[in-house]
Amino acid sequence: MKPCCSIVQPGQKGAKVSPQEQSAPRRRNPRGQGQVLKAQLVDAAAKLLSTLEEPEKLTLRQVAREVGVAPASIYSHFPDLSALVQHVLRLRYAELASLMDEAAQSAPNPLADLAARCAAYVRWGVGQPGHYRTLFGGRMPDDLITGSAHGAGAEPLEAVTASLAAAAEGGRRLSSAEQQWQAGLLLWTGLHGLVSLYNDHGDLPWPPLDDLIADLLSLHTARPAAEIVPLLPPAEE
Repeated sequence: MKPCCSIVQPGQKGAKVSPQEQSAPRRRNPRGQGQVLKAQLVDAAAKLLSTLEEPEKLTLRQVAREVGVAPASIYSHFPDLSALVQHVLRLRYAELASLMDEAAQSAPNPLADLAARCAAYVRWGVGQPGHYRTLFGGRMPDDLITGSAHGAGAEPLEAVTASLAAAAEGGRRLSSAEQQWQAGLLLWTGLHGLVSLYNDHGDLPWPPLDDLIADLLSLHTARPAAEIVPLLPPAEE
């Protein structure tokens, strides 16, 4: 996938700063508090990626303006836009993986583990549609995001794949590693489709999310949905 536009870095010949893009005055961080600015830059980039209509056109100037600093200030923490965006992606993947692990922490059996992880995934995706789009929307140019950044998302998928292999029974039991991986990918495809369609078409008369999650897991485990519903952790209010 090629970027929709070229990204002109601050200081590059031909770069112009419009009055709207000029940074607002900002009080300098006290010595030793450089990490405060780094955190602010990361938060600003994450916010913009999740809210811009065309996140693939994000620029360092936009991030700097959001924080209220000169674009050159970013280079003390990130060498370029790619490094900043990849840092945001890894943080979001880690957040999602942590939520899924925490949800399954007290699961008494593999089916409960699977139900908890999948419920956490769907609920996070529906509750954080902008951040979900950042991770799984496929809008970032390939030359801006390396494979290693998205590779950080392999951990949640591997955990779900292992849970699915342990929870499947009867004729659906998966014997080879290749079968297990393919089954995990198919389940993730279903979960991703559920989150994406729910976020994009929320005005449809959707059944309760927990019912949809249970029905989807029933298809992939050959276990009754009625057995899965009680295993879903209570949704946070």
